[in-house]
This record gives sequence, C-alpha cells and structure tokens, in this order.
Amino acid sequence: MAIILTETAAKEIGSIIENHSLDADKTRLRVGVKGGGCSGFSYVLDLTEQERDTDELFEQHGVKVICDPKSYLYLNGTTIDFRDEVMGRGFVFNNPNATSSCGCGSSFTA
Repeated sequence: MAIILTETAAKEIGSIIENHSLDADKTRLRVGVKGGGCSGFSYVLDLTEQERDTDELFEQHGVKVICDPKSYLYLNGTTIDFRDEVMGRGFVFNNPNATSSCGCGSSFTA
C-alpha cells in the first residue's frame, strides 16, 4: 500500500508551492504523525527539500510525498484529500489504521 494523495490535494499542494516560489523539482510533501491532539496522534504536513535515506517515497499527480518509517506504520493506506467548503477548507485524512478520530479531523487514535 501507500499514502494516497488525491488529485484535488495534489493541485492544492502545487498551488502552495507556486505561491511560495518554491522549487517544484526539489520540494517534497512530508507527511507524518506526532504525539498529541485530541485523540493521541496529530497529522503533520510540511513542505521540505530535506529527504532522508530511510523515508518512504511516493509520487502522485506530480507531487513527491515522503514519510518517515515510524509515521508510515500509522499512515500506510491513508488517503489525503483537500476540501474547500462553506464550513471551511483544508486537508482531510481518511486513515484506515485509525480506531477513532476527533471531530476536527486532525488527530486520531490507532
């Protein structure tokens, strides 16, 4: 499996890279988890040019996605989408490894 980035999310990442004048060839989307949040773990998204030898690497819709091995244990199979709705806009995670998640959608329990 992998971490899946929808086309909508990839377009938003591409827009952010362009708006911040980042080098699209070198910039990676780092996806990870950290302890904390309402439910135990919080999702982390970051744009970086720093890639480690141990990172998992995926490319989807022209965006290179990287994830450290520990986070990948919790994120394998996760789909990242982007929604722009009346109630707000932001990235949405559909994580099959989460046993529960908070109402804000930015943290989970595994």
